Amino acid sequence: MTAIALDLHSSAGLAFTDAGTGPPVLMIHGLISDRGTWNVEIAALAGQHRVIAPDLFGHGASVGSDPKHPALPNDYSLGGHAAALRDLLDELGLRRVVVVGHSLGGGIAMELAYLFPERVSALVLVSSGGLGSELSPALRAATLPGSEWVLPLIGSDWARYCGNTALSVMQWIGLPWVSASTTAAWAGMATFSDALKRSAFLATTRSMIGLKGQTISALPRLKQLADRPILVIWGGRDRLIPAAHAEAVKELLPHSTIEIFARAGHFPHLDEPDRFHRVLSKFLGRAASSGR
Repeated sequence: MTAIALDLHSSAGLAFTDAGTGPPVLMIHGLISDRGTWNVEIAALAGQHRVIAPDLFGHGASVGSDPKHPALPNDYSLGGHAAALRDLLDELGLRRVVVVGHSLGGGIAMELAYLFPERVSALVLVSSGGLGSELSPALRAATLPGSEWVLPLIGSDWARYCGNTALSVMQWIGLPWVSASTTAAWAGMATFSDALKRSAFLATTRSMIGLKGQTISALPRLKQLADRPILVIWGGRDRLIPAAHAEAVKELLPHSTIEIFARAGHFPHLDEPDRFHRVLSKFLGRAASSGR
């Protein structure tokens, strides 16, 4: 391998980027996102690490569930995603990795560590799901009956044009709440125009979100992760999942490292990429020393 990223597919159809050489790092994106959210960090890390960044099933270039083709993956639970990533690591011959997970990817990262603890040497949770019930009303609304009919409208060309225009105007005016996080969240909604990705989104949200918020919690099992280094990064302006959830990790795992990026939103790696890389690189160095 060289530092040049290779875009590949696993035998099961999981698309992924493989970049760099060195100690391996697995980077898991969030809901209605894809591996492209990590591009800046992949480029920064690839000089010293081998970085594996997959598109989760139902996202990006990975195949989604299709009722006409029952052989395609249709398990969008945390455990299903975790098992698919374990299979990817097996295929690549990677026995043990540091796992970085954003939002939904954070929940999957913890599930991977619970189910296959021997495969995860350290965890980085970025604006992670699964650490408290509070959640954006917009995500809770996605679980309502009839959302199947609303999501295609949000992903339509007309809605995209209106939204992009509004974002451009707000950026030109210089409104403070428009950031890389805002742009990334809105860009992800374009996936609602794809029936398979829309189906994956609904299956995923309804398996772990209800009208009162997140219905699956990692907190009862969090102490099982006490034997490995853990870094939590959150945006202080996160409007999707509140940064207060990081306190639950600190309470249960006092040895963990908590970093709150006060000016960042739900995507701190996009809002403050330089700081994110500094914090992550420092943690990876400590995790490597701990592993040795």
